Amino acid sequence: MKGYNVKAGLFLAGLLVGSVVQAQLNILPIKSSADLHAFFKYTNGSKKIISGHRGSYLSGYPENAIETFAYVLRHTPAFFEIDPRLTKDSVIVLLHDATLDRTTTGTGKLSDYTYAQLKQLRLKDKDGKTTQYRIPTLQEAIDWARGKTILNLDKKDVPLQMTADIIRKNNATSFVMVTVHNAEQAKFYYDVDAQLMMSAFVKTEEALKAYEAAAVPWKNMIAYIGSENKPANKMMFDLLHARGVMCMISAAPVYDKLASVEERAVAYRSIFEQGADILESDLPVEVAAATTRNDKPD
Repeated sequence: MKGYNVKAGLFLAGLLVGSVVQAQLNILPIKSSADLHAFFKYTNGSKKIISGHRGSYLSGYPENAIETFAYVLRHTPAFFEIDPRLTKDSVIVLLHDATLDRTTTGTGKLSDYTYAQLKQLRLKDKDGKTTQYRIPTLQEAIDWARGKTILNLDKKDVPLQMTADIIRKNNATSFVMVTVHNAEQAKFYYDVDAQLMMSAFVKTEEALKAYEAAAVPWKNMIAYIGSENKPANKMMFDLLHARGVMCMISAAPVYDKLASVEERAVAYRSIFEQGADILESDLPVEVAAATTRNDKPD
């Protein structure tokens, strides 16, 4: 009985620790595909959403790493744009580049490596320093994200059908969405699963018309309109907002590269002030600190 009590105590202690860790994360309150569609529906512009581009890219925390996603959620609610790619033996892993050199301890093409070989490598942070973290599989990311956040799968070298299959296999349309670059890709995914949410490239009025011609409902999409915060965006904001569509700008190519925290903060606030609803950034914790009063990065 004494041994039983010790084991029971350890089990309960483990549950409590797990609960504390879970409580420390900013969880997105999404349980179903309907919740996901409602979360991304534009109403009056009051809701502002942060997306971690490649998760985030920091000192000590490499891009496309589950540990980095968790770090971000300890500071702010966010969803994550991630980069699925295929190994030599057709395992889907997360890596932005087609080559290993920039972000891992490996060299050469990812597609030349089996998953078993990739498991021997470690990820590098933004300073090029080797971390303890390894390249995750998409399956691992899906398992981790369930009940916590949303994953947005960018279009790399994984075939559309293979992407659709892993989402279906995991019953994950409530928290896994896909990036589409054109109306043809959107139509493919919609025909496969009418509940699937998409991050669609809609940078011009012509592109908007192409999505409408493909008869993909706007409720299934957010709109990526580019990486520049410019007055000309207002036309697209107005067109898309009138259709209930949230608009996203990515700060990663331009504003994330500004020299100081203060300059970046001004840029992030301006992006929201000018009409964007979703800001995608390599620095989601900084975005949260710049656009809310209570959050500050470590």
